[in-house]
Amino acid sequence: MDSTKLRMTPGPTELPPEVLKAMSRPIPNPDVEPEFTAFYRRLLGKLGTVYGTDDDLLVLAGEGMLGLEASVASVVDPGESVLCLANGVFGAGFADLVELHGGEAVVHETSDRTGFDVGTVESLLEDSEFAAATMVHCETPTGLLNDLDEILAACRDAGVLTIVDAVSSLGGTPVPVEQIDVCLGASQKCFSSPPGLSTLSVSDRAWEAVEATEQSSFYTSLEPWHGIDLDTDEAVLQPYTPSVSNLAALDASLDRLLDEGVDAVHERHAAVAEYCRERGRDLGLEPYPDSRASWSPTVTAFEVPGRAETLQRRLAEEHDVVVATGLGDHADDVLRIGHMGYNAERDRVERTMDALATVLE
Repeated sequence: MDSTKLRMTPGPTELPPEVLKAMSRPIPNPDVEPEFTAFYRRLLGKLGTVYGTDDDLLVLAGEGMLGLEASVASVVDPGESVLCLANGVFGAGFADLVELHGGEAVVHETSDRTGFDVGTVESLLEDSEFAAATMVHCETPTGLLNDLDEILAACRDAGVLTIVDAVSSLGGTPVPVEQIDVCLGASQKCFSSPPGLSTLSVSDRAWEAVEATEQSSFYTSLEPWHGIDLDTDEAVLQPYTPSVSNLAALDASLDRLLDEGVDAVHERHAAVAEYCRERGRDLGLEPYPDSRASWSPTVTAFEVPGRAETLQRRLAEEHDVVVATGLGDHADDVLRIGHMGYNAERDRVERTMDALATVLE
């Protein structure tokens, strides 16, 4: 693999050397070696610090989409209604998961340039009975960061369970985890770990919903994970074999993040994102969302109507810089630069924007 290539996509990110090294550690047998239990217990403690919660933490062996599907499959019975708040591809995608597992998705779709109106959401919550509400914190296809505090409060007041996709924001910017019943993350974004792990925080309310829901799946069910006691010196049998090497990589990633400090990491992401947008404006480019308040500190999406695919190709071929285009209808109209985790460094963004300046000339 070409080590001179700079990959600035919004996940998977580049991997720090210590994370790559961690994957080469010997693999213990989790079912029989007590030291794995101690390692896993410590890892969950680190993850809880990053999440900023005392809720239960889970790490599932599957990339981020497993967490999204498991959260829906575990709390939604056939015929139950779920409010899916959508102002992007992933918000709308929750509806597909709800219907796949027999639920009825009520989709509230708004512009992909702006956040949600809390008054409208409150009206929807008053008019129907929902088993849960789903939403996305950071919509990476458009670089949109949703302010969810008032939405989450409205859902809680209505007694509606909340499921939040924070895959592209967790570890890069504050996430209101304590207001969320199931908060979803993934290894390959701001953690700068290899793809392959889903992380979840699960509230007591969410566990009650899991236990009350008829589970129709095993691998996408959270129920087998409930009540596992890691406070022991013995080996603990988990529902399925953990992805040990990926967990070692995640542990190294969390060490890097915690050594820097969660607040400092958030500040670094914000500063690098602002630099990226300033350079873009110097080139005549504007972020896709309508307002500064909606700009994500982990990914910037620039409007480049009809030019995204050409710019992406030329950046890769002429400068060894890999970026992403938009998705769906925006495939050729949006150019996306990921500045998350290990890639949230000024020199990396500087090289990317220097290359983009040359290509635009």
